[in-house]
Amino acid sequence: MLVFVTVGSTRFDALVQAVLSDRVLAALSQAGCTAVVVQCGNSHFAHTHSIQNGETLNTQQQNVTIEMYKFKPSLDSDYERADMVISHAGSGTILDVLRLGKPLIVVPNPTLLDNHQEELATALEELGHLRSSTVPGLARTIEEFDRAAIVEFPPLDPSRFRRLLDEEMGF
Repeated sequence: MLVFVTVGSTRFDALVQAVLSDRVLAALSQAGCTAVVVQCGNSHFAHTHSIQNGETLNTQQQNVTIEMYKFKPSLDSDYERADMVISHAGSGTILDVLRLGKPLIVVPNPTLLDNHQEELATALEELGHLRSSTVPGLARTIEEFDRAAIVEFPPLDPSRFRRLLDEEMGF
């Protein structure tokens, strides 16, 4: 099983450091994960100096192969090959992953100025589409994650906006 971790275009040191911790890697390994790909952005962590833009760091811990990089023009191929995604709670990332039908754990970034990530994560968790976690609770969230309990995200319906607009305009 391959797990993809992304912090998007932000810096989220705590999430990257948590994913590289023995506790989270052990939880991932126990869940059947053999490989983790981490898009770390500008986050600061133990191996920061080893990764320059365009370069990748490969290592192994807790019987899990880890690949790390800062940025790519698109994360689509990483989302598609992942069996599970762990992400910051950015709306674009969440929608991209849910539309692919991938199991998703989101970790809202508490260092951001407002709590929009947490609000979105909570709302989508209440609907059953994903699981939300804190950085300190990530290992437990992984251990307790039940793919069968995830509710499929509804497919994109572009005509829905047109119908809403027509209704509002009285057409």
